[in-house]
Amino acid sequence: MADFNLDNRDPNDINQHIQVAFEDVLAEPEGIRSMNCVWKFTYKCFTLWKQLCYNIATLCCGLCIAMNWGCIFAETAFYHIWYITPYLKWLEINCTPFKKLFRMCLSCCLDPICESVGTVFHACKK
Repeated sequence: MADFNLDNRDPNDINQHIQVAFEDVLAEPEGIRSMNCVWKFTYKCFTLWKQLCYNIATLCCGLCIAMNWGCIFAETAFYHIWYITPYLKWLEINCTPFKKLFRMCLSCCLDPICESVGTVFHACKK
């Protein structure tokens, strides 16, 4: 098992869009304020219940969801390693002759036209 940081659980910042701190959710503008004791208790209540509900949800569901996502990503890796990448290689190998034939046909048809047009414009001078 790889070592990981228990303090920084989002080292790649993939969940920066989720802002659920008290200051990100509740705010009182200038001119309208609750009493300080209410605001402090609101902060403590919000923080406690947010953390408690999150802990209960992760305790009840987190392991099952992690196992599900592990299986999904294992399946994705399996398909890429054993099906998609070899299939793309097979297509690359089998399409190479058609690619060469297409280039030859374009070269035979378009090179004389492009050279003629180039000669015409080369002859035009100010």
